[in-house]
Amino acid sequence: MSVVVRTVTRVILPVALAFGAYVIMHGHLTPGGGFQGGAVTASIVALLVVVYGGARLKGAKGWFAVLEDVGALAFVLLAFLGIGATFFRNVLAGSGGLFGAPVPQLGPNPGALDTAGTLPLMNWAVGLKVIAGLGSVVLLLSLFGREDG
Repeated sequence: MSVVVRTVTRVILPVALAFGAYVIMHGHLTPGGGFQGGAVTASIVALLVVVYGGARLKGAKGWFAVLEDVGALAFVLLAFLGIGATFFRNVLAGSGGLFGAPVPQLGPNPGALDTAGTLPLMNWAVGLKVIAGLGSVVLLLSLFGREDG
């Protein structure tokens, strides 16, 4: 690809990463979540494959496998947090701290990010799994049928 396309890719890459993280993190307040944000972030892999070619990104296959395992393990561990009461219990909701701030009782919810309990963490776990899965598919399809020289 040309220098212009590579330069524009370097500019778009952090913006797309930030937007994907935004969609994942705000999934409990706005349309979106782990899957949608993961798909947005995985589209960066498609952009990199188009710009640099799949052969240069071949080493990322191992990282995608690790990322997918971390996402699955995090989701299962978060589901088992509340097993004393019920599976998938939102144990952090209303408990204070980073994600457990109480929801305002009067008036509309202003969309406070820290009131969802374990939901943003589960969105991140799903997002990691989707990023790894879709990124692997795009990367492997770009490598399909090519002979290693």
